[in-house]
Amino acid sequence: MATIVCRGVRGATTADDNSKEAILAAARQLLALMIRLNGIEKPDVASAIFTSTRDLDAEFPALAARQLGWLEVPLICTHEISVPGSLDRCVRILIHWNTPKAQHEIRHVYIKQAVRLRPDLCDLPPVDFAELEAWIEAEMRKFQSP
Repeated sequence: MATIVCRGVRGATTADDNSKEAILAAARQLLALMIRLNGIEKPDVASAIFTSTRDLDAEFPALAARQLGWLEVPLICTHEISVPGSLDRCVRILIHWNTPKAQHEIRHVYIKQAVRLRPDLCDLPPVDFAELEAWIEAEMRKFQSP
């Protein structure tokens, strides 16, 4: 039997602007890719931390996880340290995930302008963003009130 340990799965993206819609769209896309590329199941998630740069304050990015059905997962939002010259409009996620996977098997996800943060981790397979958005919409429909 494989040993289950808690692993960190990291990701980052950028929002198009400081609006509720742009922040949530960026966070949902990033979270969906992290989930799908790693095979993450909600019951195996211990918690998640969402950060945003100080120029993104129109919405809590963790709301994206609630929209995707992470209703019982402990979530928290905070701001990134404001370092001169750092990436603007950036959303980051750190998922604490109970998994038998080894650390080298974890797929960290950096998309949009955030690829410059970790170019060494940006070897993602091609992403069909239309298909990804369809998956996101289907997941959100599962958790909407009738």
